[in-house]
Amino acid sequence: MNIGFILMGISCLLFLLLALLFAILKGKAAILISGFNTIPKYQRELYDQDRMSRDQRNAFLIWAGIMGIGAILSYFISQYMAVIAFIVWLIVFFKDVHLDEEKAFGKYKK
Repeated sequence: MNIGFILMGISCLLFLLLALLFAILKGKAAILISGFNTIPKYQRELYDQDRMSRDQRNAFLIWAGIMGIGAILSYFISQYMAVIAFIVWLIVFFKDVHLDEEKAFGKYKK
């Protein structure tokens, strides 16, 4: 086995476990979203935590899909497919990263 397959496979499983965690905990898992836990508790109630949790779960599933496809392609074609999958994942990941609290959570206000 090649290293690309192993790394992509482990990453895929990790993201699937995180998606499962968000699916099970539903709105309570919103506290695990980076930056949301720094908002005071009285302000957290102004946000739709169920929707936040659902969107984060979907993001984890998309990430797991990218890593899973990268693992399969790495195993059957070339280990360099894992590098391509990682680059695609980085693009998708940084598309959703926001340094401003309003940009990150503004769409979830009730």
